[in-house]
Amino acid sequence: MKMMMRGSSSRGSSMAHNHWTNIPSHPPFSDLSDINNNKCLPGQPLSTATKINSKPKTLPREHIDRYKRGDTHPVSALYQLSQVLQFQLDMKETVTTTGITGFYFAFCAVIDGVQYKTGMGITKKEARAKAAELALEELIASLENDGIPSDVSEGPPPLPVREKDSTIPEVHSGRAVIERKNPIKDQVPSVVREMYTKLMDSYPEFSGCGGTVAAFVMLSPAGCEVVALGTGSSNTKSSPAPTGRILHDSHAVVTARRSLMRFLYRNLLLFFSKNSALEEKSVFQQDQTTKLLSLKNHFTLHLYLSQLPKGAAQIPSQLRLNPLSISAWEVNNQIGLHAVVEGKVFSKFSSSYEQMGSHVVSMSATDKIMQWQVLGFQGALLSHFIEPVYVSSIFIGDASCSDTRGMEMAVNQRVDGITSALPLYYCVYRPHISLVSSAVPPDAHPSQKSLSLNWSHGDLLVEVVNALDGKSTEDSPFKSSPALASRLCKAAMLSRFNLVAKEAQREELLTAVTYREAKMMAKPYQEAKSVLKSYLERKGYGQWVEKPPISDHFSM
Repeated sequence: MKMMMRGSSSRGSSMAHNHWTNIPSHPPFSDLSDINNNKCLPGQPLSTATKINSKPKTLPREHIDRYKRGDTHPVSALYQLSQVLQFQLDMKETVTTTGITGFYFAFCAVIDGVQYKTGMGITKKEARAKAAELALEELIASLENDGIPSDVSEGPPPLPVREKDSTIPEVHSGRAVIERKNPIKDQVPSVVREMYTKLMDSYPEFSGCGGTVAAFVMLSPAGCEVVALGTGSSNTKSSPAPTGRILHDSHAVVTARRSLMRFLYRNLLLFFSKNSALEEKSVFQQDQTTKLLSLKNHFTLHLYLSQLPKGAAQIPSQLRLNPLSISAWEVNNQIGLHAVVEGKVFSKFSSSYEQMGSHVVSMSATDKIMQWQVLGFQGALLSHFIEPVYVSSIFIGDASCSDTRGMEMAVNQRVDGITSALPLYYCVYRPHISLVSSAVPPDAHPSQKSLSLNWSHGDLLVEVVNALDGKSTEDSPFKSSPALASRLCKAAMLSRFNLVAKEAQREELLTAVTYREAKMMAKPYQEAKSVLKSYLERKGYGQWVEKPPISDHFSM
């Protein structure tokens, strides 16, 4: 049963006018770079540099009409308007209205800091769509009835007022202040534990490489199921080579993510099989307007981590709780980007990192998760076929972890404010982050730290990779070839990409000669990636480390 609930905040007859009411607003620790540069401290007014850019004088009639005709999904329509009208948009998870029985997800659109009515649904996707519908209904009516304010052309509009009488709970970093029960909070660690135990029991000789675990879980009407799993805590010592057959990063979440990509490719082949029975088994559905695929309605993806990922997620509690009491250097050093060299983590601002020289460098797991929550977990090649894939929840099964504030700050807050600059379909998707019970037995000791295990839904065998040389081990249950190239390597992904492009009859994609060329053809993805890297550097978090181009210059 679907339910529409009106939000409890009252804005008066014209939200358009309220949008540009100038009252300073200071979310806690919302912009570390401004704190570092002494641009804005609590209690001081924001400078005009922090305000939104000028908005156009004319209404985006084409976008509004397409939405009203049903040609554009509500969430996509709202993000399109945010880009045209240049306002900051965030879809935030909140709590259900008092008196509602049964479990519902609840979201609200936050436009330039103003919360709109709460949308509810039995899935997060449905709740986000309903919240977008409610926001569009009020926003479009305001713009059409009152027009865009006359002072728009006179300079950047001031910040909005947050109404004092609003009873919608304040949301911080993707979590409501009033914690609500998550129905999958117990299911996710349970299914991960079951799959982990099954794999370890089947391959006891590799139980020592299961100390750090990451898994992607898909929630659908059929239930909760692990679709990709990886272990590992290191990266390779091998130098980049133009073969695409070396895995440079074998940390658990990176391994699990590449296993997820294999799962997505497998489902694309089902969808494009021209067999209705096989197509029905795919997790994808097609948008008839854009022809891009997306996860079916009521299908959501969730990430389980047995430990806090390396990097900024592990920042000290005193830094998170009292940021203004420490030096700007320490803020940068802790919350900035981090790099991993041979399994060791270095701040991009540390002298130790500068001495790494020619070592192979990867971004930290925390930074990669932050990137994926903006660009999507599918990567560049898959974005030719599907919309960005985000995780709705991140569950931390780390007994030594007492809170998730560092994770929330590193994954969510560092990219606040970037959505309006991103191309269509891309956004800052703020996952619900929470602590759960561990899926890894307490007696699981990582005695084989250099080994990484990977598995994807549909696999008959696990693959074991030696993280130090980036190849499968001689005794791995699954081996793709005598050369021991991993099924997760770039060359394997390019092979799957070409196969899907052929099945989808995307002849233009088959003209790409090299892996890099195929990636660069994904224009919106590359644009979003460029925006993200520039934003992080501009905000003072550091420069993103790119692998040497030679590692992508290979063909099949």
